[in-house]
This record gives sequence, structure tokens and C-alpha cells, in this order.
Amino acid sequence: MNQYTHYTKGCASCKDRADIFGCLAQNELDQIDDKRIEVHFKAGELIFKQGTPNMHFLCLTQGKVKTYIEGYNDKNLILNIVNPVSYILGPGIYADQMHHFSAMAIEDSVACLVDLETFKSLIRNNADFAEDFLKKVSLQSIYNYELFISLTQKQMPGRIADVLLYLKDKVYETNPFHTTLSRQDLADMSGMSKESAIRILREFKDEGIILVNGNDFEILNPEHLAKISQTG
Repeated sequence: MNQYTHYTKGCASCKDRADIFGCLAQNELDQIDDKRIEVHFKAGELIFKQGTPNMHFLCLTQGKVKTYIEGYNDKNLILNIVNPVSYILGPGIYADQMHHFSAMAIEDSVACLVDLETFKSLIRNNADFAEDFLKKVSLQSIYNYELFISLTQKQMPGRIADVLLYLKDKVYETNPFHTTLSRQDLADMSGMSKESAIRILREFKDEGIILVNGNDFEILNPEHLAKISQTG
């Protein structure tokens, strides 16, 4: 079960705050502190669920979180893996105040939750803060466009190649890397069945492109993998 605590260290002195807060003056940071709690999540714990009311601005300070769309027939599509320090906020805040995707911790994680009305007030009154927020939303939209192209126009080997390169370059930023993601998660990131994802991973291993031992991955031939990604 998650644990809720009042965060004793203020935003002004916190080293684990998102860059967006650099635009705020001391009195604005104090507003956040007055409406903020720190939440600890265990790996595998649901942070928020698609279709529920969106009441908070969430800033991830430790751990890793997957965001995903809950589709039809119990099939999910993972949108991205969120690293600290970053915030998670969907488009529903200015539409219907609902969550349009779910978020789950894939590692033990810590997040700060800020009252949504406080966040909206800062958006209205601080142009630099609003611009940084719009920039983040725009970058996420661009990433989503690239994801949709991969899922709809690439063959399955290209999609798995994209997932492995994304994990290496964006999520873990190292090679080899250890992941807490399951094989089902890898399938949900690539828009295919678990069986198909496992089969392609095995083919990549047999061809000497990757080395896999449980949840430990090493990309042995990144150039070849990138070529598979490009050709789809």
C-alpha cells in the first residue's frame, strides 16, 4: 500500500524537482508546498487509473513509472516509461478533468502530488511556467506521433527494435541494462502479443544482435538493430 507523507523539505531547496519549477518565484513555490504531499509507491502499484478524476499534478522524483492506455479485450498500450525527475499530467486537465491513461510504478517510486487548482493558477499567472508546460506537452505529442507510426507502419521486428533502442537510449541510458519490465510489458510497448514479442527477442538473440538473460539485456550489434528499426 502506498504511504502518504507531508513533504518537509520545500520546493525551493529540493534537488529532485522538475525543471519547470525553475520558472517559479519563492511565493509561487510556497503555494505548491502548501498543497503538496509526498507519496511512496511500491513496484507494481497503480498510481492512477484511466477513467478516474484527475485531481493532482504529479511529479516523479524517484523510481520509474509506465503510462498506458487500457484498450479493448484487456489489451494495453504502453505510451512511455517516465524517469525522474519528470511530471505526469494528461490532457484531461483542460477538457473533462479525467485521466485518459493509467500509470503504474515499475520500480519502488516516490512522487509529489500537487493540488490541480494550484497548478492551474500558476499556469494562468506565470507565462514562463505556462510556456515550459506547453513545451513538455508538445514534445510528448511529437513522441506519440512517432510511436503511432512505428505501431502502424512497421513490421514486428522493427517495433521490437524500437522498444529495445528506446530502453537503452531513453529509459536506462546504458548498455547492457537491467529492466523490471515483463515480457508482457515489452509486448504492450510494441503493440503485439506476448508470444510474438518473445519469439522476435529469441530471433534477435539467435542472430547475435542481443544477449538476453532473464531481465538483463545487452545490445551486441546496435548498428544492425538500428537498421532493423529504420527498415521496419
